[in-house]
Amino acid sequence: MMARSESYPPTLSRRIAGWARFLAALVPALLLSAQLLARPAHAEDGWRFQVTPYAWAPSLSGSIRPRPFLPTASFDRRFSDILENLDGAFFVNGTARYDRFVIFGDFTWSAVTEQDRIALPFAPFGFDVHGQVRQLSATLAGGYSVVDRPEFTLDLLAGARLWHIDANVNIRGTGLAASKSDTWADPVLAARARWQFAPDWSVIALADVGGFGVGSEVTWQAVGTLNYRINDRVFLSAGYRHMALDYDRGGMKLDVDMSGPLAGVTFRF
Repeated sequence: MMARSESYPPTLSRRIAGWARFLAALVPALLLSAQLLARPAHAEDGWRFQVTPYAWAPSLSGSIRPRPFLPTASFDRRFSDILENLDGAFFVNGTARYDRFVIFGDFTWSAVTEQDRIALPFAPFGFDVHGQVRQLSATLAGGYSVVDRPEFTLDLLAGARLWHIDANVNIRGTGLAASKSDTWADPVLAARARWQFAPDWSVIALADVGGFGVGSEVTWQAVGTLNYRINDRVFLSAGYRHMALDYDRGGMKLDVDMSGPLAGVTFRF
C-alpha cells in the first residue's frame, strides 16, 4: 500500500492467483448453503443466530507511516490493484438474538504485499520500496431492539472494535527499514436497521462510529445490503461498505479509507 510514481505491469499469473484466493473464501459458504437448503426453518422462541461469511472488494486510499523516521507514504488503490498483491483475506459477521436483546459481531482480516517506487524528499530519483501490511479488526457490540416488528427492526448497540496492524517497510538502497505492530481497542456506538419491503426481499443498513481518542482518533463505517430469502435459513446479500480509520499513536500513523461492493450468504439457525 505504498505510493508510487511509476507502476509495474501486473503479471497474468498474479491476477489469476489473486482471484483464486478471493473466490476460495466463498466455497465453504456455498457448501454450507447446499446442506441447509433442505432443512426446515427454526422456531422463533429462544435464541436465534445468523452468520454471514462475505466477500468484500474495497478500494483503498490514505497514508501510512510505520515509524517517525520514515517518510509518510500515500496510496490510492483500486481493488484490481490490491487483488494482484493480496496474500489473503477473510470476512464474516453474525448476530445472536434473545427476545429484543441482540449481540453483533464482525471480523475482517487481510494481508497485502507490494513493491513500488517512491520519491523521497532528500533524493531527486526514486527508490524501490517493499512493503507489507496485515490488518485485523474484530467488532463486538450488544444492544436492544427499540423497534421490533415483522417488517422492520431497529437495533441500538454499544461495544468495542479491536484492531491489530502489522506494517513492514524496506526502502532498498537507503538502509531504511522498519516494522511496527500495534494493537488497540476503540469504543463503538452503532445502529442497525432492517426493512422487509417484500415477502422475499429486505434491506439492511448499519452505521457505527468510535475511537473518540481512546485508541484511534476516529473509526467509522457504513454498510447497506439488499437481501434475498431463498428459504427461512438461507439468504443472499449484495451491497456496499465504507470503513475509515484515523490512528496516530506510538510512532505509527494511519489514515485509511476502504470502500467497495460486498456479497455474502447468511445462514440462520
